[in-house]
Amino acid sequence: MVVILKRLFPSACILSLTLFLTTALSAAELSVPHFFSDHMVLQREKAAAIWGQADPNAKVTVAFKGKMASVRTNTKGKWLANIETGKADAKGATLTIASGDKTVAIKDVLVGEVWFASGQSNMVFTVKRAPAYADVIAKSNFPKLRMFNAASVTAVEPQTDIEGEWTLCSPATTGGYSAVAYFFAVKLHQNLGVPVGVIKSAWGGKPVETFTSRKALNTLPDTKLKVDSLLRSDASYDDEEAQKNHKVRFAKWEETVAAWKKKPADTRGRSPKRPATPKRPLDTEGQPGVLFDSMINPFVVYTMRGAIWYQGKANAKPGAVPYDQTLPLLIRDWRERWDDDFSFYFVQLANFRAPSTEPGTPDDWALLQDRQRLILDTTPKTGMAVINDVGEEKDIHPKDKLTVGNRLALWALAKDYGKDILYCGPLYKSSKSEGNSIRVTFNQSGKGLKSKDGQPLKRFEIAGKDRKWHWAEAQIDGPDSVVVSSPEIKKPVAVRYAWTSNPVGANLINSDGLPTSVFRTDDWVDQISEADQAALKNQQERLALNTKIKALNAKRAELKRGSEQHKNITAEVQALFKKYRAMAPAK
Repeated sequence: MVVILKRLFPSACILSLTLFLTTALSAAELSVPHFFSDHMVLQREKAAAIWGQADPNAKVTVAFKGKMASVRTNTKGKWLANIETGKADAKGATLTIASGDKTVAIKDVLVGEVWFASGQSNMVFTVKRAPAYADVIAKSNFPKLRMFNAASVTAVEPQTDIEGEWTLCSPATTGGYSAVAYFFAVKLHQNLGVPVGVIKSAWGGKPVETFTSRKALNTLPDTKLKVDSLLRSDASYDDEEAQKNHKVRFAKWEETVAAWKKKPADTRGRSPKRPATPKRPLDTEGQPGVLFDSMINPFVVYTMRGAIWYQGKANAKPGAVPYDQTLPLLIRDWRERWDDDFSFYFVQLANFRAPSTEPGTPDDWALLQDRQRLILDTTPKTGMAVINDVGEEKDIHPKDKLTVGNRLALWALAKDYGKDILYCGPLYKSSKSEGNSIRVTFNQSGKGLKSKDGQPLKRFEIAGKDRKWHWAEAQIDGPDSVVVSSPEIKKPVAVRYAWTSNPVGANLINSDGLPTSVFRTDDWVDQISEADQAALKNQQERLALNTKIKALNAKRAELKRGSEQHKNITAEVQALFKKYRAMAPAK
Protein backbone atom coordinates (compact mmCIF):
# COMPACT_ATOMS: atom_id res chain seq x y z
CA MET A 1 0.00 0.00 0.00
CA VAL A 2 2.96 2.35 0.65
CA VAL A 3 3.99 1.90 -2.99
CA ILE A 4 0.46 2.70 -4.13
CA LEU A 5 0.21 5.88 -2.06
CA LYS A 6 3.59 7.15 -3.24
CA ARG A 7 2.54 6.60 -6.82
CA LEU A 8 -0.86 8.26 -6.44
CA PHE A 9 0.37 11.36 -4.64
CA PRO A 10 3.65 12.40 -6.35
CA SER A 11 4.86 15.72 -4.96
CA ALA A 12 6.21 16.93 -8.27
CA CYS A 13 3.23 16.02 -10.41
CA ILE A 14 2.01 18.95 -12.51
CA LEU A 15 -1.51 17.57 -12.56
CA SER A 16 -1.61 17.42 -8.76
CA LEU A 17 -0.36 21.01 -8.51
CA THR A 18 -2.97 22.21 -10.96
CA LEU A 19 -5.76 20.46 -9.10
CA PHE A 20 -4.50 21.83 -5.78
CA LEU A 21 -4.58 25.41 -7.07
CA THR A 22 -8.04 24.83 -8.54
CA THR A 23 -9.50 23.62 -5.24
CA ALA A 24 -8.29 26.80 -3.58
CA LEU A 25 -10.69 28.73 -5.78
CA SER A 26 -13.67 26.37 -6.04
CA ALA A 27 -14.87 22.94 -5.01
CA ALA A 28 -13.26 20.08 -6.97
CA GLU A 29 -15.39 17.93 -9.23
CA LEU A 30 -15.74 14.27 -8.31
CA SER A 31 -13.83 12.52 -11.09
CA VAL A 32 -12.03 9.32 -12.05
CA PRO A 33 -9.58 8.48 -14.86
CA HIS A 34 -10.98 7.63 -18.31
CA PHE A 35 -10.45 3.89 -17.87
CA PHE A 36 -12.98 3.83 -15.03
CA SER A 37 -15.90 4.13 -17.42
CA ASP A 38 -18.90 2.34 -18.90
CA HIS A 39 -18.28 -1.24 -20.11
CA MET A 40 -15.11 -1.69 -18.08
CA VAL A 41 -14.01 -5.05 -16.68
CA LEU A 42 -12.89 -5.56 -13.07
CA GLN A 43 -10.57 -8.36 -12.00
CA ARG A 44 -12.51 -11.17 -10.33
CA GLU A 45 -11.88 -12.48 -6.82
CA LYS A 46 -9.74 -9.53 -5.79
CA ALA A 47 -10.21 -6.17 -4.10
CA ALA A 48 -10.16 -3.88 -7.14
CA ALA A 49 -8.46 -0.51 -6.74
CA ILE A 50 -10.61 2.49 -7.72
CA TRP A 51 -9.26 6.03 -7.44
CA GLY A 52 -9.85 9.61 -8.46
CA GLN A 53 -10.31 13.22 -7.38
CA ALA A 54 -12.81 14.98 -5.10
CA ASP A 55 -12.92 17.81 -2.57
CA PRO A 56 -10.01 17.84 -0.08
CA ASN A 57 -10.64 15.93 3.16
CA ALA A 58 -13.98 14.64 1.87
CA LYS A 59 -15.58 11.23 2.30
CA VAL A 60 -15.84 9.09 -0.84
CA THR A 61 -17.97 5.93 -1.00
CA VAL A 62 -17.63 3.28 -3.69
CA ALA A 63 -20.46 0.76 -4.11
CA PHE A 64 -20.64 -2.30 -6.38
CA LYS A 65 -22.98 -5.30 -6.29
CA GLY A 66 -23.86 -4.89 -2.62
CA LYS A 67 -20.28 -4.21 -1.50
CA MET A 68 -19.17 -0.82 -0.19
CA ALA A 69 -15.87 0.89 0.62
CA SER A 70 -15.44 4.36 2.11
CA VAL A 71 -12.28 6.48 2.25
CA ARG A 72 -11.32 10.11 2.81
CA THR A 73 -9.47 12.22 0.29
CA ASN A 74 -6.13 13.78 1.18
CA THR A 75 -5.49 17.50 1.37
CA LYS A 76 -5.26 17.66 -2.43
CA GLY A 77 -8.48 15.77 -2.99
CA LYS A 78 -6.96 12.48 -4.10
CA TRP A 79 -8.45 9.18 -2.95
CA LEU A 80 -8.12 5.44 -3.47
CA ALA A 81 -10.56 2.73 -2.43
CA ASN A 82 -10.56 -1.06 -2.79
CA ILE A 83 -13.83 -2.81 -3.57
CA GLU A 84 -14.36 -6.59 -3.45
CA THR A 85 -15.44 -7.93 -6.83
CA GLY A 86 -16.35 -11.55 -6.05
CA LYS A 87 -16.66 -14.27 -8.67
CA ALA A 88 -16.79 -13.72 -12.42
CA ASP A 89 -20.05 -12.11 -13.53
CA ALA A 90 -21.06 -11.56 -17.14
CA LYS A 91 -24.15 -9.56 -16.17
CA GLY A 92 -23.35 -5.87 -16.28
CA ALA A 93 -23.70 -3.97 -13.01
CA THR A 94 -23.31 -0.32 -12.00
CA LEU A 95 -20.31 0.91 -10.03
CA THR A 96 -21.29 4.00 -8.02
CA ILE A 97 -18.90 6.57 -6.58
CA ALA A 98 -20.33 9.26 -4.30
CA SER A 99 -18.90 12.21 -2.40
CA GLY A 100 -21.12 14.86 -0.80
CA ASP A 101 -23.89 15.66 -3.25
CA LYS A 102 -21.91 14.43 -6.26
CA THR A 103 -22.20 10.96 -7.80
CA VAL A 104 -20.46 9.15 -10.65
CA ALA A 105 -22.27 6.08 -12.01
CA ILE A 106 -20.26 3.69 -14.21
CA LYS A 107 -22.59 1.33 -16.08
CA ASP A 108 -22.34 -2.16 -17.54
CA VAL A 109 -19.34 -3.18 -15.46
CA LEU A 110 -18.36 -6.86 -15.77
CA VAL A 111 -16.23 -9.03 -13.50
CA GLY A 112 -13.72 -11.38 -15.07
CA GLU A 113 -10.08 -11.53 -16.12
CA VAL A 114 -8.08 -8.36 -16.81
CA TRP A 115 -4.78 -8.20 -18.71
CA PHE A 116 -2.49 -5.33 -19.68
CA ALA A 117 -1.01 -5.38 -23.22
CA SER A 118 2.00 -3.26 -24.14
CA GLY A 119 5.06 -3.08 -26.38
CA GLN A 120 5.85 -1.71 -29.81
CA SER A 121 4.45 -2.05 -33.35
CA ASN A 122 3.70 -5.77 -33.37
CA MET A 123 1.46 -5.21 -30.35
CA VAL A 124 -0.06 -2.13 -31.99
CA PHE A 125 -0.69 -4.13 -35.21
CA THR A 126 -4.50 -4.22 -35.60
CA VAL A 127 -6.74 -7.08 -36.66
CA LYS A 128 -7.90 -5.20 -39.77
CA ARG A 129 -4.31 -4.74 -40.93
CA ALA A 130 -4.14 -8.40 -42.00
CA PRO A 131 -6.52 -9.04 -44.94
CA ALA A 132 -6.79 -12.71 -43.96
CA TYR A 133 -8.69 -11.69 -40.81
CA ALA A 134 -11.66 -10.10 -42.60
CA ASP A 135 -13.77 -13.15 -41.77
CA VAL A 136 -12.52 -13.09 -38.17
CA ILE A 137 -13.76 -9.52 -37.83
CA ALA A 138 -17.13 -10.37 -39.38
CA LYS A 139 -17.68 -13.17 -36.84
CA SER A 140 -16.29 -11.36 -33.78
CA ASN A 141 -19.41 -11.12 -31.68
CA PHE A 142 -18.06 -11.37 -28.12
CA PRO A 143 -19.79 -8.68 -26.04
CA LYS A 144 -18.22 -10.03 -22.84
CA LEU A 145 -14.74 -9.44 -24.28
CA ARG A 146 -13.74 -5.81 -24.01
CA MET A 147 -10.72 -3.65 -24.74
CA PHE A 148 -9.50 -0.23 -23.67
CA ASN A 149 -7.30 1.36 -26.34
CA ALA A 150 -5.11 4.03 -24.75
CA ALA A 151 -4.10 7.10 -26.74
CA SER A 152 -0.52 7.49 -27.99
CA VAL A 153 0.75 10.45 -26.00
CA THR A 154 3.93 11.77 -24.39
CA ALA A 155 4.43 13.64 -21.14
CA VAL A 156 7.25 15.36 -19.26
CA GLU A 157 5.90 14.33 -15.85
CA PRO A 158 4.11 11.16 -14.63
CA GLN A 159 0.43 11.29 -15.57
CA THR A 160 -2.58 9.91 -13.70
CA ASP A 161 -5.02 9.78 -16.63
CA ILE A 162 -5.03 9.02 -20.35
CA GLU A 163 -7.61 9.29 -23.13
CA GLY A 164 -9.38 6.14 -24.31
CA GLU A 165 -12.57 4.15 -23.90
CA TRP A 166 -13.80 0.63 -23.25
CA THR A 167 -15.53 -1.01 -26.22
CA LEU A 168 -17.39 -4.30 -26.63
CA CYS A 169 -15.93 -6.77 -29.09
CA SER A 170 -18.03 -6.76 -32.27
CA PRO A 171 -17.52 -6.50 -36.05
CA ALA A 172 -17.66 -2.73 -35.61
CA THR A 173 -14.79 -2.59 -33.11
CA THR A 174 -12.56 -5.65 -33.50
CA GLY A 175 -10.74 -4.33 -36.56
CA GLY A 176 -9.18 -1.61 -34.41
CA TYR A 177 -8.01 -3.96 -31.66
CA SER A 178 -4.43 -5.12 -31.22
CA ALA A 179 -4.44 -8.43 -33.10
CA VAL A 180 -2.13 -10.18 -30.61
CA ALA A 181 -4.14 -8.94 -27.63
CA TYR A 182 -7.43 -9.86 -29.34
CA PHE A 183 -6.48 -13.46 -30.13
CA PHE A 184 -4.98 -13.85 -26.64
CA ALA A 185 -8.21 -12.60 -25.08
CA VAL A 186 -10.48 -14.72 -27.29
CA LYS A 187 -8.64 -17.90 -26.34
CA LEU A 188 -8.94 -17.08 -22.64
CA HIS A 189 -12.59 -16.08 -23.02
CA GLN A 190 -13.54 -19.28 -24.82
CA ASN A 191 -11.53 -21.58 -22.55
CA LEU A 192 -12.50 -20.00 -19.24
CA GLY A 193 -16.05 -18.97 -20.04
CA VAL A 194 -15.69 -15.64 -18.20
CA PRO A 195 -15.54 -11.99 -19.27
CA VAL A 196 -12.10 -10.78 -20.36
CA GLY A 197 -10.89 -7.20 -20.43
CA VAL A 198 -7.65 -5.99 -22.03
CA ILE A 199 -6.02 -2.60 -21.56
CA LYS A 200 -3.78 -1.91 -24.55
CA SER A 201 -1.17 0.82 -24.16
CA ALA A 202 1.57 0.48 -26.78
CA TRP A 203 3.58 2.54 -29.28
CA GLY A 204 5.43 1.27 -32.34
CA GLY A 205 9.17 1.43 -32.90
CA LYS A 206 10.12 2.24 -29.32
CA PRO A 207 12.80 0.66 -27.08
CA VAL A 208 12.08 -1.05 -23.79
CA GLU A 209 13.73 1.83 -21.89
CA THR A 210 10.95 4.29 -22.80
CA PHE A 211 8.34 2.07 -21.10
CA THR A 212 10.45 1.90 -17.91
CA SER A 213 10.55 4.63 -15.26
CA ARG A 214 13.68 6.74 -15.07
CA LYS A 215 13.88 5.92 -11.37
CA ALA A 216 14.31 2.25 -12.27
CA LEU A 217 16.63 3.00 -15.20
CA ASN A 218 18.94 4.86 -12.84
CA THR A 219 19.59 1.61 -10.94
CA LEU A 220 21.39 0.01 -13.91
CA PRO A 221 24.70 1.65 -14.95
CA ASP A 222 24.20 1.42 -18.72
CA THR A 223 20.60 2.63 -18.67
CA LYS A 224 21.54 5.40 -16.25
CA LEU A 225 23.91 6.67 -18.94
CA LYS A 226 20.92 6.98 -21.25
CA VAL A 227 18.92 8.88 -18.62
CA ASP A 228 21.85 11.21 -17.88
CA SER A 229 22.25 11.90 -21.59
CA LEU A 230 18.55 12.68 -21.93
CA LEU A 231 18.60 15.09 -18.98
CA ARG A 232 21.65 16.88 -20.38
CA SER A 233 19.98 17.24 -23.77
CA ASP A 234 16.80 18.49 -22.17
CA ALA A 235 18.66 21.04 -20.04
CA SER A 236 20.37 22.50 -23.12
CA TYR A 237 17.27 22.40 -25.35
CA ASP A 238 16.26 25.80 -26.71
CA ASP A 239 12.82 25.57 -28.29
CA GLU A 240 13.05 28.95 -30.01
CA GLU A 241 16.35 28.00 -31.62
CA ALA A 242 15.04 24.52 -32.52
CA GLN A 243 11.97 25.99 -34.22
CA LYS A 244 14.12 28.47 -36.12
CA ASN A 245 16.41 25.69 -37.39
CA HIS A 246 13.41 23.55 -38.26
CA LYS A 247 11.98 26.38 -40.37
CA VAL A 248 15.22 26.51 -42.37
CA ARG A 249 15.33 22.72 -42.82
CA PHE A 250 11.67 22.67 -43.82
CA ALA A 251 12.21 25.31 -46.51
CA LYS A 252 15.13 23.30 -47.92
CA TRP A 253 12.99 20.17 -47.83
CA GLU A 254 10.24 21.90 -49.82
CA GLU A 255 12.81 22.92 -52.44
CA THR A 256 14.12 19.36 -52.60
CA VAL A 257 10.60 17.94 -52.98
CA ALA A 258 9.82 20.40 -55.78
CA ALA A 259 12.96 19.30 -57.65
CA TRP A 260 12.15 15.65 -56.96
CA LYS A 261 8.67 16.02 -58.49
CA LYS A 262 10.12 17.45 -61.69
CA LYS A 263 12.09 14.26 -62.34
CA PRO A 264 10.56 11.48 -64.48
CA ALA A 265 8.54 9.15 -62.23
CA ASP A 266 10.73 6.15 -63.02
CA THR A 267 13.91 7.94 -61.92
CA ARG A 268 12.72 9.67 -58.76
CA GLY A 269 13.42 7.00 -56.19
CA ARG A 270 12.06 7.55 -52.70
CA SER A 271 10.62 10.93 -51.82
CA PRO A 272 12.76 13.18 -49.59
CA LYS A 273 12.06 12.65 -45.90
CA ARG A 274 10.12 15.44 -44.23
CA PRO A 275 12.08 16.95 -41.31
CA ALA A 276 10.59 16.05 -37.96
CA THR A 277 9.00 18.78 -35.88
CA PRO A 278 11.31 19.53 -32.96
CA LYS A 279 10.21 18.41 -29.52
CA ARG A 280 11.63 18.86 -26.08
CA PRO A 281 13.71 15.74 -25.31
CA LEU A 282 11.76 14.95 -22.14
CA ASP A 283 8.56 15.09 -24.20
CA THR A 284 9.78 12.90 -27.06
CA GLU A 285 8.48 9.36 -27.56
CA GLY A 286 11.20 6.74 -27.38
CA GLN A 287 13.34 8.61 -24.87
CA PRO A 288 14.04 6.88 -21.52
CA GLY A 289 11.01 6.90 -19.25
CA VAL A 290 8.86 9.14 -21.45
CA LEU A 291 6.20 6.59 -22.39
CA PHE A 292 6.24 5.19 -18.88
CA ASP A 293 5.20 8.61 -17.58
CA SER A 294 2.49 9.13 -20.20
CA MET A 295 1.16 5.65 -21.06
CA ILE A 296 2.05 3.26 -18.22
CA ASN A 297 1.90 5.34 -15.05
CA PRO A 298 -1.81 6.23 -15.47
CA PHE A 299 -2.73 2.54 -15.10
CA VAL A 300 -0.44 1.71 -12.17
CA VAL A 301 -2.36 -0.26 -9.48
CA TYR A 302 -5.27 -1.07 -11.83
CA THR A 303 -6.12 -4.53 -10.50
CA MET A 304 -5.36 -7.22 -13.07
CA ARG A 305 -4.15 -10.79 -13.57
CA GLY A 306 -1.05 -9.98 -15.58
CA ALA A 307 0.61 -8.38 -18.60
CA ILE A 308 1.49 -9.46 -22.14
CA TRP A 309 4.39 -7.83 -23.96
CA TYR A 310 5.57 -7.79 -27.58
CA GLN A 311 8.68 -5.66 -28.04
CA GLY A 312 12.35 -6.12 -28.76
CA LYS A 313 13.21 -5.18 -32.30
CA ALA A 314 14.09 -1.61 -31.23
CA ASN A 315 16.70 -3.13 -28.90
CA ALA A 316 18.13 -5.70 -31.33
CA LYS A 317 21.09 -3.63 -32.43
CA PRO A 318 24.69 -2.87 -31.52
CA GLY A 319 24.88 -0.35 -28.69
CA ALA A 320 21.75 -1.60 -26.97
CA VAL A 321 21.97 -2.58 -23.32
CA PRO A 322 21.54 -6.40 -23.15
CA TYR A 323 17.85 -7.27 -23.22
CA ASP A 324 18.14 -9.81 -20.42
CA GLN A 325 18.97 -6.81 -18.24
CA THR A 326 16.50 -4.25 -19.55
CA LEU A 327 13.31 -6.31 -19.78
CA PRO A 328 13.70 -7.77 -16.25
CA LEU A 329 14.29 -4.20 -15.08
CA LEU A 330 10.96 -3.15 -16.61
CA ILE A 331 9.18 -6.15 -15.09
CA ARG A 332 10.55 -5.39 -11.61
CA ASP A 333 9.69 -1.72 -12.03
CA TRP A 334 6.09 -2.43 -12.97
CA ARG A 335 5.59 -5.05 -10.28
CA GLU A 336 6.97 -2.76 -7.57
CA ARG A 337 4.71 0.09 -8.64
CA TRP A 338 1.66 -2.16 -8.85
CA ASP A 339 2.75 -3.76 -5.56
CA ASP A 340 1.86 -7.05 -7.23
CA ASP A 341 4.02 -9.87 -8.64
CA PHE A 342 1.62 -10.36 -11.54
CA SER A 343 2.33 -12.75 -14.42
CA PHE A 344 4.31 -11.31 -17.32
CA TYR A 345 4.30 -13.13 -20.67
CA PHE A 346 6.30 -11.86 -23.63
CA VAL A 347 6.80 -12.72 -27.29
CA GLN A 348 10.20 -13.80 -28.57
CA LEU A 349 11.14 -12.01 -31.79
CA ALA A 350 9.89 -13.73 -34.94
CA ASN A 351 12.15 -14.93 -37.74
CA PHE A 352 13.06 -12.05 -40.05
CA ARG A 353 15.56 -11.04 -42.79
CA ALA A 354 17.38 -13.32 -45.22
CA PRO A 355 18.58 -16.60 -43.68
CA SER A 356 22.29 -17.04 -43.07
CA THR A 357 24.12 -19.73 -45.04
CA GLU A 358 27.27 -20.08 -42.95
CA PRO A 359 27.47 -21.47 -39.40
CA GLY A 360 28.88 -19.18 -36.73
CA THR A 361 27.54 -15.98 -38.28
CA PRO A 362 27.19 -13.31 -35.56
CA ASP A 363 23.58 -12.13 -35.41
CA ASP A 364 22.16 -9.37 -33.22
CA TRP A 365 18.61 -10.68 -33.79
CA ALA A 366 19.41 -14.20 -32.58
CA LEU A 367 21.40 -12.76 -29.69
CA LEU A 368 18.37 -10.79 -28.48
CA GLN A 369 16.11 -13.82 -28.96
CA ASP A 370 18.44 -15.87 -26.78
CA ARG A 371 18.60 -13.14 -24.17
CA GLN A 372 14.81 -13.24 -24.08
CA ARG A 373 15.01 -16.97 -23.38
CA LEU A 374 17.37 -16.38 -20.45
CA ILE A 375 14.78 -14.18 -18.75
CA LEU A 376 12.63 -17.26 -18.10
CA ASP A 377 15.27 -18.53 -15.68
CA THR A 378 16.10 -15.24 -13.99
CA THR A 379 12.70 -13.58 -13.56
CA PRO A 380 9.84 -15.40 -11.78
CA LYS A 381 6.35 -15.72 -13.22
CA THR A 382 7.40 -15.01 -16.80
CA GLY A 383 6.64 -16.89 -20.00
CA MET A 384 7.74 -16.63 -23.63
CA ALA A 385 5.83 -17.35 -26.83
CA VAL A 386 8.28 -18.81 -29.37
CA ILE A 387 7.33 -17.72 -32.90
CA ASN A 388 10.41 -18.38 -35.06
CA ASP A 389 8.11 -20.25 -37.46
CA VAL A 390 5.58 -17.49 -38.27
CA GLY A 391 7.78 -14.57 -39.33
CA GLU A 392 8.34 -13.13 -42.80
CA GLU A 393 11.73 -12.55 -44.43
CA LYS A 394 10.87 -9.12 -45.81
CA ASP A 395 8.35 -7.87 -43.25
CA ILE A 396 9.19 -7.09 -39.65
CA HIS A 397 5.46 -7.23 -38.93
CA PRO A 398 4.36 -10.82 -39.62
CA LYS A 399 0.65 -11.02 -40.32
CA ASP A 400 0.04 -14.27 -38.43
CA LYS A 401 -1.00 -12.81 -35.11
CA LEU A 402 -3.42 -15.65 -34.33
CA THR A 403 -0.54 -18.02 -33.58
CA VAL A 404 1.17 -15.39 -31.43
CA GLY A 405 -1.91 -14.62 -29.35
CA ASN A 406 -2.68 -18.30 -28.89
CA ARG A 407 0.85 -19.15 -27.74
CA LEU A 408 0.78 -16.36 -25.18
CA ALA A 409 -2.57 -17.65 -23.97
CA LEU A 410 -1.13 -21.15 -23.46
CA TRP A 411 1.17 -19.77 -20.76
CA ALA A 412 -1.71 -18.04 -19.00
CA LEU A 413 -4.01 -21.06 -19.22
CA ALA A 414 -1.34 -23.30 -17.72
CA LYS A 415 0.24 -21.00 -15.16
CA ASP A 416 -2.64 -18.77 -14.07
CA TYR A 417 -5.67 -20.99 -14.63
CA GLY A 418 -4.31 -24.44 -13.85
CA LYS A 419 -4.91 -26.09 -17.22
CA ASP A 420 -2.92 -29.30 -17.71
CA ILE A 421 -1.51 -28.46 -21.14
CA LEU A 422 1.79 -28.20 -22.96
CA TYR A 423 2.30 -24.45 -22.94
CA CYS A 424 5.56 -23.89 -24.83
CA GLY A 425 7.89 -25.37 -27.40
CA PRO A 426 11.07 -27.19 -26.30
CA LEU A 427 13.36 -25.05 -24.14
CA TYR A 428 17.03 -25.79 -23.61
CA LYS A 429 17.62 -27.50 -20.24
CA SER A 430 21.17 -28.87 -20.19
CA SER A 431 23.99 -30.35 -22.26
CA LYS A 432 26.57 -33.07 -21.69
CA SER A 433 29.62 -34.16 -23.67
CA GLU A 434 29.55 -37.80 -24.81
CA GLY A 435 32.79 -38.54 -26.65
CA ASN A 436 32.61 -36.95 -30.07
CA SER A 437 29.06 -35.65 -29.55
CA ILE A 438 27.00 -33.49 -27.20
CA ARG A 439 23.67 -34.56 -25.76
CA VAL A 440 21.22 -31.67 -25.38
CA THR A 441 18.21 -32.10 -23.10
CA PHE A 442 15.01 -30.06 -23.28
CA ASN A 443 12.05 -29.08 -21.14
CA GLN A 444 8.56 -28.95 -22.64
CA SER A 445 9.06 -31.89 -24.99
CA GLY A 446 5.61 -33.29 -24.21
CA LYS A 447 5.20 -36.89 -25.34
CA GLY A 448 8.45 -36.63 -27.26
CA LEU A 449 10.55 -34.50 -29.56
CA LYS A 450 10.12 -34.85 -33.31
CA SER A 451 10.96 -33.33 -36.66
CA LYS A 452 8.31 -30.96 -37.98
CA ASP A 453 8.63 -32.15 -41.57
CA GLY A 454 9.90 -35.68 -40.96
CA GLN A 455 13.30 -34.69 -42.36
CA PRO A 456 16.66 -34.76 -40.54
CA LEU A 457 17.03 -32.03 -37.93
CA LYS A 458 18.54 -28.83 -39.27
CA ARG A 459 20.05 -25.59 -38.02
CA PHE A 460 22.19 -27.16 -35.33
CA GLU A 461 25.76 -25.82 -35.11
CA ILE A 462 28.64 -27.31 -33.17
CA ALA A 463 32.11 -26.09 -32.19
CA GLY A 464 35.27 -27.28 -30.47
CA LYS A 465 37.70 -25.38 -28.26
CA ASP A 466 38.83 -23.36 -31.27
CA ARG A 467 35.34 -21.78 -31.32
CA LYS A 468 34.91 -22.44 -35.03
CA TRP A 469 31.35 -23.38 -35.83
CA HIS A 470 30.27 -26.16 -38.22
CA TRP A 471 26.88 -27.38 -39.36
CA ALA A 472 26.01 -30.39 -37.22
CA GLU A 473 24.22 -33.69 -37.52
CA ALA A 474 21.48 -33.99 -34.90
CA GLN A 475 19.53 -37.10 -33.93
CA ILE A 476 16.58 -37.32 -31.54
CA ASP A 477 17.52 -39.84 -28.86
CA GLY A 478 14.81 -40.40 -26.29
CA PRO A 479 11.73 -38.30 -25.55
CA ASP A 480 13.56 -35.14 -24.51
CA SER A 481 17.11 -35.15 -25.90
CA VAL A 482 19.05 -34.64 -29.12
CA VAL A 483 22.57 -35.91 -29.82
CA VAL A 484 24.62 -33.42 -31.85
CA SER A 485 27.91 -34.13 -33.66
CA SER A 486 30.08 -33.38 -36.68
CA PRO A 487 32.73 -35.50 -38.39
CA GLU A 488 34.93 -32.37 -38.44
CA ILE A 489 35.07 -32.07 -34.66
CA LYS A 490 36.47 -34.86 -32.47
CA LYS A 491 35.93 -33.11 -29.13
CA PRO A 492 32.98 -30.71 -29.37
CA VAL A 493 32.33 -28.27 -26.52
CA ALA A 494 29.37 -26.14 -27.63
CA VAL A 495 26.10 -26.32 -29.54
CA ARG A 496 23.82 -23.65 -30.98
CA TYR A 497 20.39 -23.99 -32.56
CA ALA A 498 18.57 -21.62 -34.92
CA TRP A 499 21.31 -19.02 -34.40
CA THR A 500 20.25 -16.59 -37.11
CA SER A 501 17.62 -13.94 -37.77
CA ASN A 502 15.72 -16.33 -40.00
CA PRO A 503 16.46 -20.01 -39.25
CA VAL A 504 14.88 -21.46 -42.39
CA GLY A 505 14.84 -25.22 -42.03
CA ALA A 506 14.79 -25.28 -38.20
CA ASN A 507 12.42 -28.17 -37.57
CA LEU A 508 12.71 -29.45 -33.99
CA ILE A 509 9.28 -29.42 -32.31
CA ASN A 510 7.49 -31.14 -29.44
CA SER A 511 4.54 -33.50 -29.56
CA ASP A 512 2.09 -30.58 -29.83
CA GLY A 513 3.92 -29.08 -32.79
CA LEU A 514 5.34 -26.13 -30.85
CA PRO A 515 8.77 -24.95 -32.13
CA THR A 516 12.04 -25.02 -30.21
CA SER A 517 13.53 -21.72 -29.08
CA VAL A 518 16.92 -20.54 -30.27
CA PHE A 519 19.60 -21.42 -27.72
CA ARG A 520 23.33 -21.77 -27.18
CA THR A 521 25.17 -23.94 -24.67
CA ASP A 522 28.29 -21.73 -24.64
CA ASP A 523 28.87 -18.55 -22.69
CA TRP A 524 31.49 -17.18 -25.05
CA VAL A 525 31.65 -13.47 -25.61
CA ASP A 526 29.73 -12.92 -28.82
CA GLN A 527 31.13 -10.60 -31.48
CA ILE A 528 27.93 -8.56 -31.36
CA SER A 529 28.34 -8.20 -27.58
CA GLU A 530 31.80 -6.72 -28.07
CA ALA A 531 30.40 -4.34 -30.66
CA ASP A 532 27.58 -3.48 -28.27
CA GLN A 533 29.96 -2.22 -25.62
CA ALA A 534 32.13 -0.26 -28.05
CA ALA A 535 29.13 1.29 -29.79
CA LEU A 536 27.46 2.20 -26.50
CA LYS A 537 30.62 3.90 -25.19
CA ASN A 538 31.07 5.76 -28.48
CA GLN A 539 27.42 6.84 -28.47
CA GLN A 540 27.65 8.26 -24.95
CA GLU A 541 30.88 10.13 -25.72
CA ARG A 542 29.34 11.69 -28.84
CA LEU A 543 26.26 12.77 -26.87
CA ALA A 544 28.50 14.40 -24.25
CA LEU A 545 30.43 16.21 -27.00
CA ASN A 546 27.21 17.37 -28.62
CA THR A 547 25.97 18.80 -25.32
CA LYS A 548 29.26 20.63 -24.77
CA ILE A 549 29.22 22.04 -28.32
CA LYS A 550 25.67 23.36 -27.84
CA ALA A 551 26.63 25.02 -24.55
CA LEU A 552 29.69 26.68 -26.12
CA ASN A 553 27.62 27.88 -29.10
CA ALA A 554 25.08 29.42 -26.74
CA LYS A 555 27.87 31.18 -24.85
CA ARG A 556 29.51 32.35 -28.10
CA ALA A 557 26.22 33.85 -29.32
CA GLU A 558 26.31 36.29 -26.39
CA LEU A 559 29.83 37.52 -27.21
CA LYS A 560 30.89 40.27 -29.58
CA ARG A 561 31.95 38.84 -32.92
CA GLY A 562 35.68 39.24 -33.47
CA SER A 563 36.51 39.54 -29.79
CA GLU A 564 39.35 37.44 -28.41
CA GLN A 565 36.98 35.31 -26.32
CA HIS A 566 34.70 34.80 -29.33
CA LYS A 567 37.68 33.59 -31.38
CA ASN A 568 38.85 31.21 -28.64
CA ILE A 569 35.41 29.63 -28.23
CA THR A 570 35.04 29.34 -32.03
CA ALA A 571 38.33 27.47 -32.23
CA GLU A 572 37.28 25.16 -29.38
CA VAL A 573 33.92 24.44 -31.02
CA GLN A 574 35.60 23.63 -34.34
CA ALA A 575 38.00 21.22 -32.64
CA LEU A 576 35.20 19.50 -30.74
CA PHE A 577 33.04 19.28 -33.85
CA LYS A 578 35.90 17.70 -35.80
CA LYS A 579 36.22 15.08 -33.07
CA TYR A 580 32.42 14.61 -33.04
CA ARG A 581 32.34 13.91 -36.79
CA ALA A 582 35.29 11.54 -36.58
CA MET A 583 33.38 9.44 -34.04
CA ALA A 584 30.32 9.02 -36.28
CA PRO A 585 29.34 5.33 -36.75
CA ALA A 586 30.33 3.81 -40.08
CA LYS A 587 27.41 3.53 -42.50
